Amino acid sequence: MAQGKMVGLIAGSVVILIGLMLTGCQSTEAKQDWNIVFILADDMGWNQVGYHGNDFYETPNIDQLASDGMHFSNAYTSDPVCSPTRAGIMTGKHPARLHLTDYIPGSPYPYARLKTPQQIAGLPLEEVTIAEKVKEKGYVTGHFGKWHLSKDKNYQPGRSQDPGSQGFDDVFTSVKPKPDADPDADAHHTIEITQNALRFIEENKDKPFLCYVPFHTVHRPLMENAQLIAKYENKPGSDKAVNNSIMGAMIERMDEGIGQIIAKLEELDLTEKTVVIFYSDNGGLEQLQDQAPLRGGKATIFEGGLHVPLAIKWPGIVQPGSKSETLVTSEDFFPTIMEILGIDYLDAEIDGVSLLPLLKQVEDLKRNTLYWHYPHYHHQGYMPGGAIREGDYKLIEWFEPSIMGTEGQINLYNLKEDIGETKDLSEEMPEVANRLRQKLHDWRQATAVQEMTVNPNYDPEKADYRQLDSK
Repeated sequence: MAQGKMVGLIAGSVVILIGLMLTGCQSTEAKQDWNIVFILADDMGWNQVGYHGNDFYETPNIDQLASDGMHFSNAYTSDPVCSPTRAGIMTGKHPARLHLTDYIPGSPYPYARLKTPQQIAGLPLEEVTIAEKVKEKGYVTGHFGKWHLSKDKNYQPGRSQDPGSQGFDDVFTSVKPKPDADPDADAHHTIEITQNALRFIEENKDKPFLCYVPFHTVHRPLMENAQLIAKYENKPGSDKAVNNSIMGAMIERMDEGIGQIIAKLEELDLTEKTVVIFYSDNGGLEQLQDQAPLRGGKATIFEGGLHVPLAIKWPGIVQPGSKSETLVTSEDFFPTIMEILGIDYLDAEIDGVSLLPLLKQVEDLKRNTLYWHYPHYHHQGYMPGGAIREGDYKLIEWFEPSIMGTEGQINLYNLKEDIGETKDLSEEMPEVANRLRQKLHDWRQATAVQEMTVNPNYDPEKADYRQLDSK
């Protein structure tokens, strides 16, 4: 055989061999339709899971999920309250882009110094949700629990903006209990939500599915079984500000439900076919439980309102016990799920980025900056503002002094050295502060956010009056 032909044959064989090797090395990721189970807690703080070092709250099933997959030390929500974060999860778009930056219906303060923007009343039907996209690939979709993306909570089958009109086939919607509800009657619907999710998984075990499970735990009003509460009242540390006995009981009940869902996947031989995500919609309410080591809490743009637990289990792809310190946020779930399922999602307005490089541990994300925009007063006394985190630095801009030209417009923190945001570096590091502030302003302009303006009806005697008193 001529030398040239021999070389060509060898080269061709090498190419074929490499191709076969690459094909053989492909993970099961490309060989099956992955089920997705997305579990969302409500107002659960970063410090309320065991794998973050808390030994008061009992979260063995959540901790096992983190141990079996990857947990994220720098997971954030795109807003410090619930509806905007849920909109970001569903659409992959920043709530500020959607003009949905407060809980629905919101709480305008008609006599405050600044005028609150008029946000949209619910997630518009023209927005494409995760559920609608996965249905394109033949998935069956289920929603069980809290929605809070409709104009109100008077959910009805087939009603516009309710889950059934946003891509979900099997729907159970629930609302938080009244203050006088019976704590022993599954007041927060934790058991009922779990049972609906278990039924859905059982009924669709032979089909690819998306199972969205947004619990009400640990949102107010705090209530649970008295005997379970007593268990936590008698635990060491129950008197500490970072611990709340009623929350402990509520979290244990939710964790049990999560354990039942994971056990159902195992029972039906679906564990190796299912991606499981655990996340919280915002930080915990500081008045009910200290968010230490984080500052502030729900409805604040301090870390306590935005920094939350996140764990993702993806059998055969994500290395068990792995950890990521990369900045991730609510909008990232949409592109991540689309890429896991091989669904085209290209949209110029998608703000999230796929987490696949992190989950596969092949490279970091090509992003090191997150933004927040909260142009609202809150009934806990918190003030409107925006923020940017770039690397270790976080800058907060407070809208009242910024717009009125008074002192105290910004704060700058090094979160790597000061996670509790105790030392303001804005005067010590003016160049960093000015650069980040300008970057934040540029983002707001590019995203076409709704800005606050001076309120012509400002009345200092009525500034704290809240027009709507429902939450």
